[in-house]
Amino acid sequence: MSAFWGEFIGTMILVALGGGVCAGVSLKRSYAANSGWIVITMGWGLAVAIAAYSVGTISGAHLNPALTLGLALIGNFPWSDVPLYMAAQMLGAIVGAVIVYLHYLPHWKVTDDPGAKLSVFATSPAVYHPFSNLMSEIIGTFVLVLGILAIGANKFTDGLNPLIVGFLIVSIGLSLGGATGYAINPARDLGPRIAHMLLPIAGKGSSNWRYAWIPVVGPLLGGSFGALFYKNVFLGRVDGTIWIVIGIAVVILLLSLLLSGRTSKRSVSM
Repeated sequence: MSAFWGEFIGTMILVALGGGVCAGVSLKRSYAANSGWIVITMGWGLAVAIAAYSVGTISGAHLNPALTLGLALIGNFPWSDVPLYMAAQMLGAIVGAVIVYLHYLPHWKVTDDPGAKLSVFATSPAVYHPFSNLMSEIIGTFVLVLGILAIGANKFTDGLNPLIVGFLIVSIGLSLGGATGYAINPARDLGPRIAHMLLPIAGKGSSNWRYAWIPVVGPLLGGSFGALFYKNVFLGRVDGTIWIVIGIAVVILLLSLLLSGRTSKRSVSM
């Protein structure tokens, strides 16, 4: 199997299992309905571990454009393979979301809340505030990529790394995920959001494209900074690229702060 298909299948498994736990918790007449945030975070952690075990020896199991970009920035992954990996991740995420849709097919009609249906596919902020939401995704993905690199530097018993990364996902979800639903992966959010837009889901409502840029841009910035921070601070290999990433992040955060201010003013006027 090629690396492309490894990333495609791995991301498909990731989203099928991760989106599946969201569906089980959110959709009416599911036996898992209303079982809560801990179930969701555990489900996503196990989804990452199983997906990584499935394709780790084939593609390295990036399963996340933010990780792919971060590894390329520090020289641990060839730039020529970045578009291939990202395309595979996006397509796999879309197919994974379609699998979830089909698996829970009768539940969409009996679930009234459009927001609950969207939450199966994509993240939404608990409180819409672009600056804070973007910062949350940056921080969460910074911890993710830094954590993955740190885990890789430790000597575990053979085969345990994917499981430990799964625990990392659970930890991020429990500690940092409550603000935005912790996408920390552009493909995990954008691919299923596209599926939500295209699929004939009964009473699905909006795909919330106003928010969709945040779980894409935030993880890309956070993952890049996490990888470069590890290289510069943990390994002591100074790389000026980190300042470019910080500069880009500051500009985007300032723009999001202006957007947050306008949003607050509209809310007050209404």
